[in-house]
This record gives sequence, structure tokens and C-alpha cells, in this order.
Amino acid sequence: MKKFKKKLTAVIFGISGQDGSYLASFLLKKKYRVIGVTRKINKKKFFRFKLLNIEKKTKLIEGNAVNFNFIKKLIRNNKNIKEIYYLSGKSSVIKSFSNPTESFKSNALSIFNILENVKNENNNIKVFYAASGQFFGNNKKAFYDEKSKILPQSPYGLSKATGFWLTKTFRESFGLYACSGILFNHESPLRSKEFVTKKIVDTAKRIKKNKKGKLYLGNIDIFRDWGWAPEYVNAMWLMLQQNKPVDLIIGSGKMHSLREFVNEVFKVLKLNRKNVITNTKKFYRKIDIKSYRANTFLAKKKIGWKAKTSFKQIAKKMVYDKLF
Repeated sequence: MKKFKKKLTAVIFGISGQDGSYLASFLLKKKYRVIGVTRKINKKKFFRFKLLNIEKKTKLIEGNAVNFNFIKKLIRNNKNIKEIYYLSGKSSVIKSFSNPTESFKSNALSIFNILENVKNENNNIKVFYAASGQFFGNNKKAFYDEKSKILPQSPYGLSKATGFWLTKTFRESFGLYACSGILFNHESPLRSKEFVTKKIVDTAKRIKKNKKGKLYLGNIDIFRDWGWAPEYVNAMWLMLQQNKPVDLIIGSGKMHSLREFVNEVFKVLKLNRKNVITNTKKFYRKIDIKSYRANTFLAKKKIGWKAKTSFKQIAKKMVYDKLF
């Protein structure tokens, strides 16, 4: 008699967001059973699922990783969990200044609850934590690798650094397969509206359609390492398929300014830059990182991953709503 293998089960916290939706789509293609944890299930929140054609293909559970007992129950009730991806948490640097407590709870306390329950209930589960290049802060080189000093300059950066150290500590102290992907900026048409790249694209498209309007921005002479989100979820999965867990920087290895992004979007839409108004005070951050770029050598060496989509391609795909 032919034996059928049980489907591998993965849990995604933050499944309704850009990364969570792309990761769910990726894992479903790999024949995983996907459980998504979300604070609240509503159709508006899951519009990305419809765009990716994965509606009704995942099991959705209402819950919050801040609740320790919720995590315990989740693991006990799902014995076949192989992987947990923690992609949830507050991702806004600006909002973290007005509500640092919420940033800490969602980016640090939550991953502690997951790691502690994995340790106690099923230490064979592999855990991925989405850290951020924002926790490096500013330095003269603006070129970061896995050994660079962590010097967060915002409550968001501090909370992500705490989550990173918790993950590292549980790995080294308790032998868990737990690792952090130190993610640099990664974009797609599924980006939330609160992110500046999405704001630029959406506003530019409205100006094109209505033949009028203005795009208001703060400092556009900041430099970032921009990548393509669908490629980054592949890296997350690869990190959990290795013999030993390792923290890795995930980025493109190239740096471009926000000004360049605006220029590319306006070029694609054939718009005049006179519609852009910069140096608007209300869009300035209290503390901002002028520039940062990822050293991706170790990611290529350890998991064979490298970003493929160029900066210009990212801008063009976002304008034309190309999901992949």
C-alpha cells in the first residue's frame, strides 16, 4: 500500500501583510499546510489574498503573540507544526516614537512568547524572526554585515534589536533552531499605504489619471537598500531549511536614494517632477538614518540566495501592479 506523507505545517504570524501574504503563497506552492495568525479576521484586511489567489487555502486563527497562553494552546493543538515565521509586529518607525510600548510588545515580547513556548512544548519547531536593518542605526560606512554594531536610533529599531537578541539567546542557550533574517527595505504593489514607496506610486498614478495634484514628501536625499518582496520570502524559507540556524542579512547589496525612486516612478508614468514638493516638515522623522546598504555575501554563501530584481524593475513593477 502506498504511504502518503503528511503535509508540512507552517504558522505565519502577520499573514495579512505584504510579507505574510507572499510567504503564504510561496509555502502553498511548496505543498505546505499554512496556518495564519491574525489579530482580527476581516475581508478588507485580507485583500492581498484575493490578489494572490490564495483565498480559502489557509487556516486563519484570531490571536495575538503577546498572549503567552494563546501560543501554548496553538502549539499543543497543532502537533505537526514544522516552522513558525514571525513577521508580525509594528513596522512603522514614525509611529514607534508616539507608542514605543506597542512596538516593544509586538516586536520583542511576542517573539519571546513564541520561543519560550517552542522550548517548552515542541523544541523541534524551527523559528524565523523578521528583524530589520533599521537597528544598525547610523555609521560612517553605511555598509552593514552580520558583525556590524547594533545601534538603534528609534523605539522601532530598539524593539527589533531586542527581538533579534532574544532569538539568538534561545538558539545558543537552549539549542533551538531559531534565526533572524535582518531584512532591508523590500517593496511590491502589496506594500501598506503607510510606506513611502507605496505613497509615491499611488500619488503619482492619481496625478497621471487626474492630470493634476501634488506629491508631498520630506527628505528625499536618504539612501536605502531596496529589494523585491517576493524574493525575500524565498530567503526566509531557505533559512529554515539548513542543517544549522544562522542569522543573515537579506538585502540587494545596492543603494539608491528616495529621490531616485521618485524619478523612476515619474519617468515610467511620463510625469513632470514639478508636481513633487519636498522638505515638507511634517514628513520629517525625529531621527532618521541617512543611508544604509546590505552586505549580502553571507546569504549567498550560506543559503545560495541573491536578490535578482533591479531597482528600476521594482519601480516599474509597482507602477504596473506586477505582483511577481
